[in-house]
Amino acid sequence: MAHGIPSQGKVTVTVDEYSSNPTQAFTHYNINQSRFQPPHVHMVDPIPYDTTKPADHTRFVCVSDTHSRTDGIQMPYGDILLHTGDFTELGLPSEVKKFNDWLGTLPYEYKIVIAGNHELTFDKEFMADLVKQDYYRFPSVSKLKPEDFDNVQTLLTNSIYLQDSEVTVKGFRIYGAPWTPWFNGWGFNLPRGQSLLDKWNLIPEDIDILMTHGPPLGFRDWVPKELQRVGCVELLNTVQRRVRPKSHVFGGIHEGYGTMTDGYTTYVNASTCTVSFQPINPPIIFDLPNPQVS
Repeated sequence: MAHGIPSQGKVTVTVDEYSSNPTQAFTHYNINQSRFQPPHVHMVDPIPYDTTKPADHTRFVCVSDTHSRTDGIQMPYGDILLHTGDFTELGLPSEVKKFNDWLGTLPYEYKIVIAGNHELTFDKEFMADLVKQDYYRFPSVSKLKPEDFDNVQTLLTNSIYLQDSEVTVKGFRIYGAPWTPWFNGWGFNLPRGQSLLDKWNLIPEDIDILMTHGPPLGFRDWVPKELQRVGCVELLNTVQRRVRPKSHVFGGIHEGYGTMTDGYTTYVNASTCTVSFQPINPPIIFDLPNPQVS
């Protein structure tokens, strides 16, 4: 493999006994396994934008949860843009077009995008249920005709859109998935446990960068107002025990903006908007050595 550790054979991740209670899971694993303790787990200081990119490296620029508020964002130099979802408020085609126009103004060689829970129209099952059940919850979305959103992802002409899929750019294998634990019945929401694990089981080994909309347990997933951890336990176990990417980029939890490491994988919560939806968190950059081409 281009990056990573020697293969230890096939690792199977199963549903964690604390899956349904991430705060309890965090406490249990911290006490019994020191799983989130220094020195291996710690915060990572942001890389200043004027830092010289090392030779034979690629610079990644990470944003998330821009929620149609891109006008004032100062975008730094880089090679590849990663946007981990919630680029709209509701996934309306007009919002998607505006976002795509913004992407078109950016100079990055590649722009890679996944959906989040706010991209309602990208979740076909959600839209089918919405029409049948709850017209008044999202009236502007419910009024859309199927032909308005059936191929809404094709409006993203200025990016590579990933949904349970991967792409290789500049030698880096990058996989993207939009799913998050159920939260108030938005798009791409699934119950904790086996339903989400089935999605994470689709992630191949040997990828370099994982893009998900939401965080794994214990890494930039703390919601102070609720005094709760909200990250996905199965996602954490998939990342740490099976997939082992160099970088895991996500958003979803606006309060969790920032970067951590577990000593192997770097975890980036790139939420641009704050909890009050102010788009003031700066894009986060990181550099990776270019893969050796055999």
